Amino acid sequence: MNLDGVFMDMYGTITTGDRLAVETVCSEIISVTGVALSARELSVTWGERFFHAMDFHNDGHFLTLLEIEAQTLRETMAALGVTIDPQQYVRRLSEYWQDPPLQPEVLGFLGAFTVPVCIVSNADRADVDAALARHGIEVSGVMTSEDARSYKPDPKIFRDALELTGWRRERVIHVGDSLHSDVGGALLAGIRSAWVNRAHRIHDIGDLDRHQPDYELGNLNDLAALVEGS
Repeated sequence: MNLDGVFMDMYGTITTGDRLAVETVCSEIISVTGVALSARELSVTWGERFFHAMDFHNDGHFLTLLEIEAQTLRETMAALGVTIDPQQYVRRLSEYWQDPPLQPEVLGFLGAFTVPVCIVSNADRADVDAALARHGIEVSGVMTSEDARSYKPDPKIFRDALELTGWRRERVIHVGDSLHSDVGGALLAGIRSAWVNRAHRIHDIGDLDRHQPDYELGNLNDLAALVEGS
C-alpha cells in the first residue's frame, strides 16, 4: 500500500479505552446521588448524549471536549431527576486523558512502523500533548478537534489534517476504533479507513450498516501487515 502517511485516532486506538475511567466516575456519581443505574448503564447513557453532542459543536458552535463532557453530564443527570456540579467529575476524566495507558502493542508498533503518522483526535490539545509526552511518543503531526474546531465525523478536521501534513487524500488511510467518529468521518472526508475492532470499547453509536470500513483490524500490528506487508 503506497501511502504519504497514516491518520491515526488517539484514545482507544493508541491508548487504552476510557471504559475504566468513565465507569469509575459513574460509580462515584451513583454512590453520591443514589440513581438506580449501574455504572455501565450510566456510562452508556451519558456516552450516547456526549457523542451526539459532539456532532453539533463544530465551527461557530464549538465547545472544548471538557466543556461538552460537563454539559452532557449535567444534562444526563437532570434527565434522571438529579442536579449535580459536573466539574469535579470531568476533571477526573481530564486527568485520565493526560496520562492514559497505552495499548500493549503500541510502542513496538510505532518503533518499527516506517510510514509517517499524524494523530487526528477528538480531544483537547493540551491533553493529547501531555499524553504523548508522558509516553515519549513522537509523530509527524497532531490535529485535535480543538485545533480544527471540528469533531470527527465532521470532515473539516480531516481537511485540516491534510493541509497540515501536505499529504494527498488518495494516499492516506485513517485508523481508529470508532465506527461513528473514525470510519464515518473518513467516509465523509473521502479517505480510506481501517477500523481497529477492540473488544473493550464501552459503546459505539455507529454501526456497520452505515459505517463500513475499508479494512478491519484486530490491533495496530495488523496495520503494519496491511500497509508494509510485514
